[in-house]
Amino acid sequence: MDSILVRGNGQLNGDIPIAGAKNACLTLMPATLLSEEPLTLTNAPRLSDIRTMSLLLQSLGAEVMGMQEGKVLTMSSHDLKSHVADYDIVRKMRASILVLGPLLARDGHAVVSLPGGCAIGARPVDLHLKALEAMGAELELKDGYVHATAKGGLAGGVVEFPLVSVGATENALLAATLAKGTTVLKNAAREPEIVDLARCLRKMGAQIEGEGTSEITIQGVDRLNGATHPVVPDRIELGTYMLAPAMCGGAVECLGGRLELVEAFSEKLDEAGITVEETERGVKVSRGNGRVKAVDVTTEPFPGFPTDLQAQMMALMCTAEGTSVLEEKIFENRFMHAPELMRMGAKIDVQGGTAKVTGVERLKGAPVMATDLRASVSLILAGLAAEGETLVNRVYHLDRGYESVEEKLGNVGAQIERVKGS
Repeated sequence: MDSILVRGNGQLNGDIPIAGAKNACLTLMPATLLSEEPLTLTNAPRLSDIRTMSLLLQSLGAEVMGMQEGKVLTMSSHDLKSHVADYDIVRKMRASILVLGPLLARDGHAVVSLPGGCAIGARPVDLHLKALEAMGAELELKDGYVHATAKGGLAGGVVEFPLVSVGATENALLAATLAKGTTVLKNAAREPEIVDLARCLRKMGAQIEGEGTSEITIQGVDRLNGATHPVVPDRIELGTYMLAPAMCGGAVECLGGRLELVEAFSEKLDEAGITVEETERGVKVSRGNGRVKAVDVTTEPFPGFPTDLQAQMMALMCTAEGTSVLEEKIFENRFMHAPELMRMGAKIDVQGGTAKVTGVERLKGAPVMATDLRASVSLILAGLAAEGETLVNRVYHLDRGYESVEEKLGNVGAQIERVKGS
């Protein structure tokens, strides 16, 4: 099993290109199931999760081309051979549940295994299922699979989510494009990935209004056509690399980044004393001498502070001047990185969904273990700002969400390398 070796060595300077968003691409790919014509995605990231979704689509009979060559993915679902999403593939990635809505909308039946993914809380799929039931689907849970049918097709309806769910909003939005009549999604998620999905579906001929707000209206159509669509830049990768110079000093320009994607996060960096500015090429972050200031953070649905940047922000607060309080309101069990940061000398007190972080002047390198995707990169960031060597173990999580992390950080002056496992 591979590890990442990091040596703290001072300031970082240069450019880091920002890839297409993993979470957006994983949402866009199942849209190919809604049409018999090709869907092409440009700016697609090269990640293990994207390969897993490709394998899942191929298992259903879709053609997926371009995964090995680079950033252009072309998919065609003109001849689906299966409506069963098998456990062996679905267990690897939570986003696999997003094939349920499209399969059901297209052909009126689907069998999809309950999904897996990072161990950061229960994240139940009941909101997905209730949304589809509101559109007339009949569902049965049996032997770890969701058996779904919609005789005569899905019908428009009102879906009111009891709490904001990105995945359930995406699944309902995909399904509603081919439902008969009008579907209204209330208390819908507002994330940029959902806006990106709506824009892609509209290119395919869907009739959608209100994306980016808490109420989305979809008028179902008889069929969707093919399209070409660029994947939105990855706001979580952007925020992660913005934190590298914030922790180490120096100046890094994140090429292709857009400040509108990370406004709440950027406000916290500004509060901590970090300079953030939008440029013609992206977003530039710089930090002078001296320690950053401690700031309090509460994770919230978009446009609030992203839960997927909480672990990385905690790493920054470990060396801040003062005490910060980080409150996690999206997922339970998402402070598993805290004990690993404490192995590096961090002072962290976790009580339920709140972590109190008292900054120290310098972290010290140590062997640590990654527990999930975002924890992996938070430990790498901590290692960049630590004295000595940090060996981050179990980084297979990292490859699910970050493309060429060693190369990108290495190009701005980080001493980082992958240690191949046996």
